[in-house]
Amino acid sequence: MKIIFSNTSGIDIEQPQPASKFVPDWYKNMESYTSKERKPSGSGTTTATIKRCMPVFDAITAGYIITSPADVYVSIKEKQQYFEWSTLGLISFHPIEQAPEHPSRKPHAYPKWNNPWAIKTPKGYSTLFTQPMHRESVFTILPGIVDTDTYTAPVNFPFVINDPNFEGLIPKGTPIAQVIPFKREGWQMEIGSKEELIEQNSITQKLQTKFFDRYKSMFWSRKEYK
Repeated sequence: MKIIFSNTSGIDIEQPQPASKFVPDWYKNMESYTSKERKPSGSGTTTATIKRCMPVFDAITAGYIITSPADVYVSIKEKQQYFEWSTLGLISFHPIEQAPEHPSRKPHAYPKWNNPWAIKTPKGYSTLFTQPMHRESVFTILPGIVDTDTYTAPVNFPFVINDPNFEGLIPKGTPIAQVIPFKREGWQMEIGSKEELIEQNSITQKLQTKFFDRYKSMFWSRKEYK
């Protein structure tokens, strides 16, 4: 499958890249085992850290990352945050009245990253736009899903500054959104029966036969985003 990113800015800017190229330093630098050795803990488990957790790895490396194409400086004037940027009309604003009860609301307007990238996915595929996962950031975008097989104009990203007292630079190249394409399908919920419980117990017992990389070696499938 292909996802197409088209630059609508009219100038040469940093291109989106697979999220695997933006693995955060805290994750890269972390030891895989608290003991720094691949050995059991002495109590039937291992000393594995979150670095050995494949669900976290899959979240960090899912999809693609769009970065800020220019510097943005945040300052506080009269108890309100102001944004300055030099090019591209990088930030615009939603009035607070558009989402007055959103859990991430702040006292004033919602700033919005004006994304220069138009995205197109194959028929039947949509895209989740979310805050880059497991990455430290001074801001958080409000997640959304767009049917990018039919809507191929740029999707912008409203956000909030996490600390209302933050002042400083958001540098060019900062990850601003994680872009994860997925296939639209109809789903129907059911409550599991005895058969599902038997299956779950069987999986638990199978996991207990290994010390290391249980989920990875028995159940995990590699995901590819190029």
